[in-house]
Amino acid sequence: MKLYTKSGDKGETSLIYGQRIPKNSIRVDAYGTIDEANSMIGLGLAYLKQASFKTTDLQEQLLVIQRELFDLGRDLATSEDKAKENGYYVVSGQVERLESFIDALDAEVPPLTRFILPGGHLAAATIHTARTITRRAERTAVALGKEEQINPEVQRYLNRLSDYLFAASRAINYRAGVEETEVEF
Repeated sequence: MKLYTKSGDKGETSLIYGQRIPKNSIRVDAYGTIDEANSMIGLGLAYLKQASFKTTDLQEQLLVIQRELFDLGRDLATSEDKAKENGYYVVSGQVERLESFIDALDAEVPPLTRFILPGGHLAAATIHTARTITRRAERTAVALGKEEQINPEVQRYLNRLSDYLFAASRAINYRAGVEETEVEF
Protein backbone atom coordinates (compact mmCIF):
# COMPACT_ATOMS: atom_id res chain seq x y z
CA MET A 1 0.00 0.00 0.00
CA LYS A 2 1.37 3.42 -0.94
CA LEU A 3 1.67 6.10 1.69
CA TYR A 4 0.08 8.70 -0.58
CA THR A 5 -3.14 8.41 -2.57
CA LYS A 6 -3.42 11.87 -4.13
CA SER A 7 -7.17 11.70 -3.42
CA GLY A 8 -6.95 14.64 -1.02
CA ASP A 9 -5.08 16.99 -3.32
CA LYS A 10 -8.19 19.06 -3.94
CA GLY A 11 -9.07 19.66 -0.29
CA GLU A 12 -11.33 16.69 0.41
CA THR A 13 -10.87 13.55 2.45
CA SER A 14 -12.81 10.32 2.88
CA LEU A 15 -14.64 9.27 5.97
CA ILE A 16 -14.69 5.60 6.84
CA TYR A 17 -16.96 3.87 4.28
CA GLY A 18 -15.94 6.38 1.61
CA GLN A 19 -18.09 9.51 2.00
CA ARG A 20 -16.06 12.56 0.82
CA ILE A 21 -16.03 15.74 2.89
CA PRO A 22 -13.96 18.95 2.90
CA LYS A 23 -10.73 18.76 4.89
CA ASN A 24 -11.66 21.93 6.73
CA SER A 25 -14.93 20.49 8.07
CA ILE A 26 -15.49 20.52 11.81
CA ARG A 27 -15.65 16.71 11.75
CA VAL A 28 -12.12 16.46 10.31
CA ASP A 29 -10.95 19.13 12.75
CA ALA A 30 -12.35 17.06 15.64
CA TYR A 31 -10.66 13.80 14.77
CA GLY A 32 -7.51 15.62 13.64
CA THR A 33 -7.24 17.26 17.05
CA ILE A 34 -7.71 13.87 18.70
CA ASP A 35 -4.82 12.60 16.57
CA GLU A 36 -2.73 15.55 17.73
CA ALA A 37 -3.47 14.73 21.39
CA ASN A 38 -2.62 11.10 20.73
CA SER A 39 0.74 12.08 19.25
CA MET A 40 1.54 14.24 22.28
CA ILE A 41 0.65 11.32 24.56
CA GLY A 42 3.10 9.24 22.52
CA LEU A 43 5.82 11.81 23.20
CA GLY A 44 4.98 11.70 26.90
CA LEU A 45 5.27 7.91 26.79
CA ALA A 46 8.70 8.20 25.21
CA TYR A 47 9.83 10.40 28.11
CA LEU A 48 8.29 8.01 30.65
CA LYS A 49 10.23 5.08 29.19
CA GLN A 50 13.45 6.95 29.98
CA ALA A 51 12.41 7.92 33.52
CA SER A 52 14.32 6.64 36.55
CA PHE A 53 11.19 6.28 38.69
CA LYS A 54 8.16 3.95 38.59
CA THR A 55 6.16 4.51 35.40
CA THR A 56 5.00 1.06 34.28
CA ASP A 57 1.40 1.66 35.37
CA LEU A 58 1.28 5.03 33.60
CA GLN A 59 2.81 3.57 30.46
CA GLU A 60 0.21 0.80 30.40
CA GLN A 61 -2.65 3.26 30.98
CA LEU A 62 -1.45 5.69 28.33
CA LEU A 63 -1.07 2.91 25.79
CA VAL A 64 -4.69 1.85 26.42
CA ILE A 65 -5.74 5.48 26.03
CA GLN A 66 -3.84 5.84 22.76
CA ARG A 67 -5.72 2.86 21.33
CA GLU A 68 -9.02 4.25 22.59
CA LEU A 69 -8.27 7.58 20.94
CA PHE A 70 -8.06 5.70 17.66
CA ASP A 71 -11.55 4.38 18.37
CA LEU A 72 -12.71 7.90 19.20
CA GLY A 73 -11.36 9.09 15.87
CA ARG A 74 -13.03 6.15 14.17
CA ASP A 75 -16.37 7.15 15.70
CA LEU A 76 -15.94 10.71 14.43
CA ALA A 77 -14.72 9.59 11.00
CA THR A 78 -17.87 7.51 10.48
CA SER A 79 -20.91 9.19 8.98
CA GLU A 80 -24.09 9.27 11.05
CA ASP A 81 -25.93 6.74 8.86
CA LYS A 82 -23.04 4.24 9.00
CA ALA A 83 -22.66 4.73 12.75
CA LYS A 84 -26.35 3.90 13.22
CA GLU A 85 -25.88 0.82 11.06
CA ASN A 86 -22.63 -0.43 12.65
CA GLY A 87 -22.62 1.07 16.16
CA TYR A 88 -20.00 3.05 18.03
CA TYR A 89 -16.60 1.99 19.32
CA VAL A 90 -16.30 4.18 22.42
CA VAL A 91 -18.58 3.08 25.26
CA SER A 92 -19.34 4.21 28.81
CA GLY A 93 -17.13 1.51 30.35
CA GLN A 94 -14.08 3.25 28.95
CA VAL A 95 -15.08 6.48 30.68
CA GLU A 96 -15.54 4.59 33.94
CA ARG A 97 -12.08 3.03 33.58
CA LEU A 98 -10.60 6.51 33.17
CA GLU A 99 -12.33 7.50 36.41
CA SER A 100 -10.71 4.57 38.24
CA PHE A 101 -7.30 5.57 36.86
CA ILE A 102 -7.90 9.16 38.03
CA ASP A 103 -8.95 8.07 41.51
CA ALA A 104 -5.84 5.91 41.95
CA LEU A 105 -3.46 8.62 40.74
CA ASP A 106 -5.16 11.33 42.78
CA ALA A 107 -4.84 9.21 45.94
CA GLU A 108 -1.04 9.18 45.69
CA VAL A 109 -0.43 12.94 45.40
CA PRO A 110 -0.95 15.69 47.97
CA PRO A 111 -4.37 17.37 47.72
CA LEU A 112 -4.56 20.52 45.64
CA THR A 113 -4.93 23.72 47.61
CA ARG A 114 -4.24 26.14 44.74
CA PHE A 115 -4.00 26.15 40.98
CA ILE A 116 -0.71 24.87 39.61
CA LEU A 117 1.30 25.82 36.56
CA PRO A 118 1.74 23.11 33.92
CA GLY A 119 5.30 21.85 33.72
CA GLY A 120 7.86 20.00 35.79
CA HIS A 121 9.39 16.77 34.55
CA LEU A 122 9.55 16.52 30.74
CA ALA A 123 6.98 13.71 30.76
CA ALA A 124 4.63 15.70 33.00
CA ALA A 125 4.96 18.84 30.88
CA THR A 126 4.25 16.81 27.74
CA ILE A 127 1.19 15.16 29.28
CA HIS A 128 -0.03 18.61 30.39
CA THR A 129 0.28 19.68 26.74
CA ALA A 130 -1.73 16.61 25.69
CA ARG A 131 -4.35 17.71 28.24
CA THR A 132 -4.73 21.12 26.62
CA ILE A 133 -4.98 19.56 23.16
CA THR A 134 -7.61 17.18 24.54
CA ARG A 135 -9.60 20.14 25.83
CA ARG A 136 -9.49 21.66 22.34
CA ALA A 137 -10.64 18.34 20.87
CA GLU A 138 -13.51 18.33 23.37
CA ARG A 139 -14.57 21.85 22.37
CA THR A 140 -14.48 20.84 18.71
CA ALA A 141 -16.49 17.67 19.40
CA VAL A 142 -19.09 19.74 21.27
CA ALA A 143 -19.37 22.07 18.28
CA LEU A 144 -19.69 19.10 15.93
CA GLY A 145 -22.35 17.57 18.18
CA LYS A 146 -24.41 20.76 17.81
CA GLU A 147 -24.40 20.30 14.01
CA GLU A 148 -24.54 16.54 13.60
CA GLN A 149 -25.33 13.43 15.60
CA ILE A 150 -22.18 11.97 17.19
CA ASN A 151 -21.47 9.30 19.75
CA PRO A 152 -22.36 10.97 23.10
CA GLU A 153 -19.57 9.04 24.78
CA VAL A 154 -17.00 10.98 22.73
CA GLN A 155 -17.61 14.18 24.71
CA ARG A 156 -17.70 12.31 28.03
CA TYR A 157 -14.49 10.46 27.20
CA LEU A 158 -12.62 13.62 26.18
CA ASN A 159 -13.81 15.47 29.29
CA ARG A 160 -12.65 12.65 31.55
CA LEU A 161 -9.42 12.17 29.58
CA SER A 162 -8.33 15.74 30.24
CA ASP A 163 -8.92 15.10 33.96
CA TYR A 164 -6.89 11.90 33.72
CA LEU A 165 -4.02 13.68 31.97
CA PHE A 166 -3.98 16.32 34.71
CA ALA A 167 -3.86 13.60 37.39
CA ALA A 168 -1.16 11.72 35.48
CA SER A 169 0.97 14.87 35.17
CA ARG A 170 0.73 15.46 38.89
CA ALA A 171 1.64 11.84 39.64
CA ILE A 172 4.64 12.02 37.31
CA ASN A 173 5.95 15.14 39.03
CA TYR A 174 5.32 13.62 42.47
CA ARG A 175 7.12 10.40 41.59
CA ALA A 176 10.00 12.33 40.02
CA GLY A 177 10.32 14.51 43.13
CA VAL A 178 9.53 17.66 41.15
CA GLU A 179 7.68 20.30 43.13
CA GLU A 180 4.62 21.81 41.46
CA THR A 181 4.56 25.58 41.02
CA GLU A 182 1.44 26.98 42.64
CA VAL A 183 -0.38 30.08 41.43
CA GLU A 184 -1.22 32.76 43.96
CA PHE A 185 -4.58 34.50 43.62
